Amino acid sequence: MCGIIGFTGKDQAQQILIEGLARMEYRGYDSAGVALEVAGADGESRLDVIRRVGKVSGLASELESYKESSTCGIGHTRWATHGRPSTANAHPHVSCDGRIAVVHNGIVENFAELREELTAAGHEFRSDTDTEVFAHLIEDAYTTEHDLMAAVRSACARVVGAYGLAVVCADEPGTIAVARKDSPIVIGRGERGSYVASDVIALIDATRDVVVLADDQFAKLTPDGIEYTDAGGNVIEPEVTHVDWDLDMAEKGGYPHFMLKEIHEQPRVVRDTLVGRMTAAGELDIDELGLSLEELNDIDRVYVIACGTSYHAGLVAKNLIEAWARIPTEVEAASEFRYRDPIITPTTLVVAVSQSGETADTLAAIRDARIKGAKVFGITNVVGSPVARESDGVIYTKANKEIAVASTKSFIGQVVSLTLLAMLLGQVKYRLTTKQCRLLFRELGDTAEQIQHIIDTQGPAIAEAAKVCKDAHSALFVGRGMGSAIAYEGALKLKEVSYLHAEAYAAGEMKHGPIALIEPGFPVIAVATKSPTYDKTVSNLMECRARGAAIIVVATEGDEDIKKIADHVIYVPRVRDAFSAITASVPLQLLGREVALLRGCDVDKPRNLAKSVTVE
Repeated sequence: MCGIIGFTGKDQAQQILIEGLARMEYRGYDSAGVALEVAGADGESRLDVIRRVGKVSGLASELESYKESSTCGIGHTRWATHGRPSTANAHPHVSCDGRIAVVHNGIVENFAELREELTAAGHEFRSDTDTEVFAHLIEDAYTTEHDLMAAVRSACARVVGAYGLAVVCADEPGTIAVARKDSPIVIGRGERGSYVASDVIALIDATRDVVVLADDQFAKLTPDGIEYTDAGGNVIEPEVTHVDWDLDMAEKGGYPHFMLKEIHEQPRVVRDTLVGRMTAAGELDIDELGLSLEELNDIDRVYVIACGTSYHAGLVAKNLIEAWARIPTEVEAASEFRYRDPIITPTTLVVAVSQSGETADTLAAIRDARIKGAKVFGITNVVGSPVARESDGVIYTKANKEIAVASTKSFIGQVVSLTLLAMLLGQVKYRLTTKQCRLLFRELGDTAEQIQHIIDTQGPAIAEAAKVCKDAHSALFVGRGMGSAIAYEGALKLKEVSYLHAEAYAAGEMKHGPIALIEPGFPVIAVATKSPTYDKTVSNLMECRARGAAIIVVATEGDEDIKKIADHVIYVPRVRDAFSAITASVPLQLLGREVALLRGCDVDKPRNLAKSVTVE
């Protein structure tokens, strides 16, 4: 959550900061601001801070009338945690004397006691945010250290929590101090200067070689270069990562919205995630496995920990792991997992699923699991992310950058990756033969073409079905078996982008309460593809129809009987039930988007949401 950007070099900083913030706006868009270093008439530098509530475009408009020259500055786009969205709470935050400015992504857990101490010492707080304590702590340290990097290290040593931090000081022109702990920081050096950001997307115009700062590392950026140090101030040599994707991945490519573009990219995601994953001998090949086959064979319990959409991918994984490997599997919200005492032994495998690889709850759960002796496997979209670094092994989803806040292609990538993991566990447990794995792998690859077929053919049916939901106050999603996991994800998508309340239930639970919601015209969206539970699901839908529900069904191609009870049918190709989550999810993504557009919603930037949740 929150995006930070910084530049110091030969060019004007203002435009670089605005462009970087615009590319990272998916991380938060409650407010935005910049701090620009300016040389005064007397030759002494000052900091001009410009902040505005709302999206980055509003800040850009305000800066159009700003005529000062500045080649060093920092910027921020915010998703509110401490303090409501307001100009006062927008970043950057400044010291009492206005000579130090700070942008921050993360959370200061001990901010209350630090604020009380700093207030007693004479500091005046102007916001309700936890971040502002950084500005005053650094100001305090600077009065004795007279060195920005030393002051930042001193302040960080006093903070409990997470931070990606960029700091400028008018007394050290052209310098940006950077620190990181549990929040993402990427640093790059280009021909025109030095850059820092929360996300590489903000830097790829300037450089493809970046440093992903590790926890408790610091960097000093100047126009002439970058120096990296540890918490003790010792110079270190960081690892440089080459970024091999281009800016086109972050642009709409002719689509009206990122969400639609990313839905259309899902066939490629399936193919890319599978490429090179099976040897000629029919063995699964996971380059980043990190665990021996003997260790995997010893696994006797699996926990899948995740949040939101990733949690629903975990529900799919539970079905597959238990079916193919016969290992008891539980799926838990990461935010709950760490606050109880789960049964964990050295033969427990914890599978952490996170698109960004930086989800705070998931990272905390990983760390707790490792302390208790579990093996940890990560499923993430971001190479070098905290989840990847802190796991024994990892499968990358190969979805590339996902910009729309509501996850679509990353969900499909997660399901494909978890399917590979389930197949691998089935192999090492000798529950799946080589021949079976080859067949499953080939069918899994076929889903790429099947997704494309859905996208190409089902648009009109989805558009008609969306009209049923446009003016509804609530909707109910149902399914059985694998269909129930798909229903949960479909309901979440509808809620996220259209603000239409939706609930999802296993269809068999209908008569245990949810059927009381049904009245004439009430939308019921069902996943009723051909599967062992098909007949039972149809029976539940007949009960809804008898009470006047407007029924939308995702069904298997060729199923004409379903039209007798459904008002609208969206067809998907026939696939093995194990792979139905991949195909049946796609029309529900498109349905959610279509309903959102009919209701006048911003499908790429839903209110109150941010792409990466890096605080608990």
